[in-house]
Amino acid sequence: MRNERSLLKQNYHAAAWNEPIIMQMGRKGERGILVPEAEEEIKEVVGDVLSRIPTDLRRTEPPKLPEISQPQVVRHFLRLSQMCLGTDLNIDIGQGTCTMKYSPKVNEYLARLPDISELHPLQDEETVQGILEIIYKFAGFLSEISGMDKFTFQPGGGAQAIYTNACIIRAYHAARGESQRDEIITTLFSHPADAATPATAGFKVITLMPDENGYPDLEALKAAVSKRTAGMMITNPEDTGIYNPRVREYVDIVHEAGGLCSYDQANANGILGICRAKEAGFDMCHFNLHKTFSSPHGCSGPGCGAVGVRDYLEKFLPVPVVEFDGEKYHIVYERPFSIGKVRSFLGNIPVVLRAYAWVMSLGPDGIRDVAEVSVINNNYLAKKLSQVSGIGMSYPKAKCRLDQIRYSWEQLRRETGVGTEDVRRRVVDFGVQSYFESHHPWVVPEPFTPEPTETYSKDDIDEYAEILRYISQEAYVSPDTVKNAPHKSTITRIDERILNDPKKWAMTWRAYLNKRHSWDSQGQ
Repeated sequence: MRNERSLLKQNYHAAAWNEPIIMQMGRKGERGILVPEAEEEIKEVVGDVLSRIPTDLRRTEPPKLPEISQPQVVRHFLRLSQMCLGTDLNIDIGQGTCTMKYSPKVNEYLARLPDISELHPLQDEETVQGILEIIYKFAGFLSEISGMDKFTFQPGGGAQAIYTNACIIRAYHAARGESQRDEIITTLFSHPADAATPATAGFKVITLMPDENGYPDLEALKAAVSKRTAGMMITNPEDTGIYNPRVREYVDIVHEAGGLCSYDQANANGILGICRAKEAGFDMCHFNLHKTFSSPHGCSGPGCGAVGVRDYLEKFLPVPVVEFDGEKYHIVYERPFSIGKVRSFLGNIPVVLRAYAWVMSLGPDGIRDVAEVSVINNNYLAKKLSQVSGIGMSYPKAKCRLDQIRYSWEQLRRETGVGTEDVRRRVVDFGVQSYFESHHPWVVPEPFTPEPTETYSKDDIDEYAEILRYISQEAYVSPDTVKNAPHKSTITRIDERILNDPKKWAMTWRAYLNKRHSWDSQGQ
């Protein structure tokens, strides 16, 4: 039987240590560790080490680091960890399109084994046959899942994977003497990187708007293709959660015009083991291993955007690639048509190892179960949220909703003045990480996009839906309570004006000190 407990953690309160920046801590002479002086016998053998370092690479003065003891360091970072919410502490359903899921801790153990963590990317390939085998075999797994023929794990994330595909498209047309193909077609609800990265690669970008059902307008695509069409980059399901069952028609139109098609599969969690990029006609695709394949997210990493291509594009892949001659695995650089490197060495290999372990533990049937359960969870959440006052669903006529749904608080905003950003701050007061609304511009008014992946239980989904129901009721009874949220968080309110003003940013302590001097002189 279900435990008789409140679904709401109304007594929750985030730890607030008012912890200073570590650069402001410690005092002169304090040490975390005392490094012993080298013994005379060692000095005689090693000689003058500093003389081997070029003069222009030597420091003229010691780095300005805080002088601080070990207990203070441990205390500082543990306190910071208590002031954060993360996937192991709370329900991350709200982080739509991020596909936040539980990452098995045994995979973390594998990635941290000295046999892996102490490998060096410049070791002779004879000494790293084990990890090369894992890289090679996992590429084979992804080939089975997607239908592509060859994969690279060099890109450091999804956006860089899309950029890699844009560069491959450019190289393909250049090799055919068709450099006039300088246009990439994408869609409004594809990931923004499907427009941004080809633009970075030098393409002109054409964006298709959605029709009344939320699908990219097919007639607009027919009008957009031409002899300048280099390709199409599209997410499916798109970030609204709507899967386009006619995607093959879109691909065929681009192919008839002479372009290539790249499948952004960062939202693939609801289609694993069910449908493949190859059968939809795509020439290339990418997966986010740090999402779909349950390697943890992190701030700007760890990430891996696994890029897969059909055999006729294989020669353009970044170098190096891992090959197998039947006896040994080899790291191959000699590839004259390669687009070159997009990242150092073979990529973020611990992420690949975690994903390899995840797939091995699930097997083919388990991979399909991941997709089916995530779709069931999404539909169950949709049923729960349909009963919450003030919530609407974007493009209600759309039928193929898989891993997520873009909802709208437009009715709540109209009736109470409380909008999606107000609710986003208020959910934090119940121990839930603030949710993702949508990419800008907000085509869906007052949007929010939850994604209940396969690792969330019915209790988790019920609790998340109950939090939104409670906040909706608050908005109708006491809207200021929601508007002034959060009330129990470490940071009560962020000045959005600062976030939009680069002059107020400081990414390092040195930059902060320089800008602080400028701010003080200006009386800010």
